[in-house]
Amino acid sequence: MNGSPLITHLSWGEMEAEGLARAKDFVLYPGGGHPWDWNRHGTRHDPGIRPGDVRELLDHGCTVVVLSQGMDRRLKTTPEALRLLHEADATVHVVDTEAAVGLYNRLARAAEPVGGLFHSTC
Repeated sequence: MNGSPLITHLSWGEMEAEGLARAKDFVLYPGGGHPWDWNRHGTRHDPGIRPGDVRELLDHGCTVVVLSQGMDRRLKTTPEALRLLHEADATVHVVDTEAAVGLYNRLARAAEPVGGLFHSTC
């Protein structure tokens, strides 16, 4: 797979993406992805998505990044993570998860080098 995997299912607490096992949350980028382990970089709803989370997307060649806020918009993004994306000249979209999935899939179908972090609950 060269492009970013499409998200094929989203419901509360569960997601599916092409070529990947079902998971609660995902990290997706051109060529693949994996379940998102919040413990890896110390991610929590507050302060939110951390620089290490977005660094992985940049390392996989993403120039467009979609960050989900969760279904109820409870997941924040740290200023440091946004600064890292800005410094890398990435286009960034921060929206609720349903909107994030729709936007990400449109960009992936258009063959944009898109990646994202997707949280399927609050």
